[in-house]
Amino acid sequence: MKKLFILDTNVLLHDPQSLFRFQEHEVVLPLLVIEELDEQKRRMDEVGRNARRVAKALDQLRQSGKLHEGIPTPGGGFLRVELAIDLPKIPEIKSHKADNSILALAKMYADKYPEREVTLVTKDIYLRIKADALGIKTEDYKTDRVNVEEMYSGTTTLKVAGDQIDRFYQEGQLVDFTGGELVANQFVTLLCEETGQSALGRFDHSKKAIVPLRYGNKDAFGIRARNKEQRFAMELLFDPNIKLVTLVGQAGTGKTLLAVAAGLEQVVETEDYKKLLVTRPIVPLGNDIGFLPGEKDEKLRPWMSPIYDNIEYILSGVKEGKKEKDSKPTSIETTLRYFKERGQLELEAITYIRGRSIPHQFVIVDEAQNLTPHEVKTILTRVGEGTKIVLTGDPFQVDHPYLDSNSNGLTFVAEKFKDQPIAGHVVFTKGERSELAELAATII
Repeated sequence: MKKLFILDTNVLLHDPQSLFRFQEHEVVLPLLVIEELDEQKRRMDEVGRNARRVAKALDQLRQSGKLHEGIPTPGGGFLRVELAIDLPKIPEIKSHKADNSILALAKMYADKYPEREVTLVTKDIYLRIKADALGIKTEDYKTDRVNVEEMYSGTTTLKVAGDQIDRFYQEGQLVDFTGGELVANQFVTLLCEETGQSALGRFDHSKKAIVPLRYGNKDAFGIRARNKEQRFAMELLFDPNIKLVTLVGQAGTGKTLLAVAAGLEQVVETEDYKKLLVTRPIVPLGNDIGFLPGEKDEKLRPWMSPIYDNIEYILSGVKEGKKEKDSKPTSIETTLRYFKERGQLELEAITYIRGRSIPHQFVIVDEAQNLTPHEVKTILTRVGEGTKIVLTGDPFQVDHPYLDSNSNGLTFVAEKFKDQPIAGHVVFTKGERSELAELAATII
């Protein structure tokens, strides 16, 4: 028998296509959900756009029938808008919140169709808790979820014989290896337990061989890798054939610092890209910054402080003469302004990325774990010819109210692109900010 799914508003705002993700089963939209979507439609951020997309989809469906009677969906399912207003009261709940009306509707359906599996689908954890307490079957929206505990790490270790490591260095590749199937751009630590020899390499999908790192020891504006994961990251950040890089790790592991340094190096020094564009979610739902005082740069400064901190740290090396050129100003603030005036550096709110075409740029999206899979897709589809995009973040530090470590855009993209030759992924494990920072991240 076909299952019946009742969708909460936040599911539709998270993924407008969720209307059609339940295959042959029946989907019910409470009228209250339609009203809540209507309240969001004028917003100019991703939430408002998703509300309008749902409205257009429903409007198109109603051309073939009456929504309150139910309409077949392309996947063989059935969609209906429930008009019931006089819902049964739940004695355990006294308030008149919208969530409680949705609970009442779910309970009404469960009582009305005991032979069917009725499920309330919501991304609201507290609503799921209340539903469970009332004996109502409930679950999170699972379509775009990734099990972060089993997430692709981008690296592996292979045990080999000592002569294989010698041949790896002599021939510049290793073809006859065992230990499991590797994916494109997966990093490998070759280890000989007998001799203690080791070597770092990357799986070249086109050659079907493990090859040595080419850019692992690269100097980027005076910044160099301090551990093997950072060397792996440098390899991806400087390889022109890699168009998408995902760097995952807790605070202090150096993912953002390396990305910014690599971007500056390839924009300012080698001029491989025309501009370094750095962006990050302003607030969890991507709201506008118009309420802040001042010009755009002044509005952005509080939200972009971590990026400024990294840039200032990098440029402090320039000022101290590590990479100083007489033709460039040495004051950090002046240098920042100099790069911006030349069009080499842009710090932008992620709200304004949509609708742009971004060619020949080095793009960094920081704190990408606070983006939905749909928002990350929107950003990736803005990428023009010759552009490299880097997503950084920590999936265990999600601030978005309806996302978690398994459902955010960063982990979703890393998992979906793990076998693509133009993409690479690294999970950072070692903190490099300071001894105290690493210790705090570990024991607290």
